[in-house]
Amino acid sequence: MFRQLAYARPSLPGFDSPKTYAAWPVWRDSTTKEVKFTPLPKKQATKLFHKARLFERRTRVRGRQDGALGRNGILVLHALAFDFLHYMSGRLDPSLESIAQKACISVSSVKRGLAKLKRCGVINWLRRAAETRDEQGRFCLEQDTNAYAIMPLSHWRGFIDQGDPPPPHPSTWGATPPLPDAITQAVEEMHHGAQRTAFSILEADHSDELARACASLWRAFKNRQAAVGNTPNGTGCGSETTPNLNKIP
Repeated sequence: MFRQLAYARPSLPGFDSPKTYAAWPVWRDSTTKEVKFTPLPKKQATKLFHKARLFERRTRVRGRQDGALGRNGILVLHALAFDFLHYMSGRLDPSLESIAQKACISVSSVKRGLAKLKRCGVINWLRRAAETRDEQGRFCLEQDTNAYAIMPLSHWRGFIDQGDPPPPHPSTWGATPPLPDAITQAVEEMHHGAQRTAFSILEADHSDELARACASLWRAFKNRQAAVGNTPNGTGCGSETTPNLNKIP
């Protein structure tokens, strides 16, 4: 009785408080039973991670760097979902040191990130202890790594899922905007000084009689201009002008 009172009272100045020793150095709520993990497909894990990033962005306020999950929480969740989670069995039980190594942060930052994730309901864990024997062969318990679980969106506190945007209609998949007609394309090329490209476009469109007629006219004009330019006296070289497609109705 007096020992219990001594433990409850504060220590006197200059005297150390009495030390307590548990039977085994494990957490009180640790379990020795086998933990059953729930499978989580990679596609679903990726979706939950992107929802967590959205959760973090929504809860950020002006003047503060972190939201509800924090940068450490996002890094820890990324390491859990993509470095340690076994998608087929759902097994997820890394040590704090392993998480810190994959997330490139300290162990104390991992603890803070895990605390925020659990407080928001994004993850949950179960402490585990393993049964073993000491050097004298006596039964004892030793602390094991935690068993983690990434929780569904319905367990997240303060997050409202607005759903994903609707997918595009099947008739629009891979569709490209309609191209302008051949004459419009040719005029655009003429504005950039690409005459040969412009009239190649006109000749390539076999369905547009007007475009083909303009191309034939241009070809005839170029041939006539070349023939006049090859005459001995060069008569009439400067009298010819290039047809202007901009004036075509």
